[in-house]
This record gives sequence, C-alpha cells and structure tokens, in this order.
Amino acid sequence: MLILGFTSISIGVAEAKEKIVTYKNCTELNKVYKGGVARSSSVKNKGGKTKYKPFVSQALYDANKKSDRDKDLIACER
Repeated sequence: MLILGFTSISIGVAEAKEKIVTYKNCTELNKVYKGGVARSSSVKNKGGKTKYKPFVSQALYDANKKSDRDKDLIACER
C-alpha cells in the first residue's frame, strides 16, 4: 500500500506600498532618508563624496525632484 501525503501551501504576496510624501525641504527629507532619495540604483552622485547611501525610489524622487539642486537624479544627498 502506497500512501502519498500532499500538503497545501498558500503563499500570499504582500504588496509593499511605500508612502509617497513630498517634503518641504532637504532637512525634513533627511530626517527620514539620511542619504537622500535616488531615482534609480544606477545614478551617480555629481556633488562629491557622501556619507550615506541614498534610498532608491522613482516615485519618491519624482515627488521631491525640486530638492535635487545639482540635477544628478539624487535629491538631498548627504
């Protein structure tokens, strides 16, 4: 007699929705994201050395594009 056991596995996909906030200035943005916000992971900083790695989010960058003074696709880098 052959008994086969089947286990049902349910895998739920949790959507991680980030809260898109437009910050008033870099001081406010850097309280949450120390290294600023980059539009993509492949962008390079034009402003020199930084202490922190930027958080990557296209939507968050687009909401705070006004804070990217040197137009290197990283807003409020530090």
